[in-house]
Amino acid sequence: MTVSKEKIITQLKTVYDPEIPVNIWDLGLIYDIDISDSVILIKMTFTSPTCPMMEEILSRVHDVVQYVAGDTPVRVELVWEPQWDLSRMSDAARLELDLTDAGW
Repeated sequence: MTVSKEKIITQLKTVYDPEIPVNIWDLGLIYDIDISDSVILIKMTFTSPTCPMMEEILSRVHDVVQYVAGDTPVRVELVWEPQWDLSRMSDAARLELDLTDAGW
């Protein structure tokens, strides 16, 4: 089965940090989606290394991507470089969080 980035992104948009009313894709937490025949690798970060929901969100990301990946293994890699900043957020996310005057 061929898995597209679009299908993966659709699934990632269903994952939210319970403290933030914006999905992780629009927050800009997903840095890379690498699809091969042997593995689907998701590289992601968090807004803070002290996020109390980190393990739960990482698990949820794995599960929603595995849903569309079928038999292809999914690996979620947590990265801290480059450091996340507000410029990674989508316009819709900045609007939702009322950050439109932040000069981005």
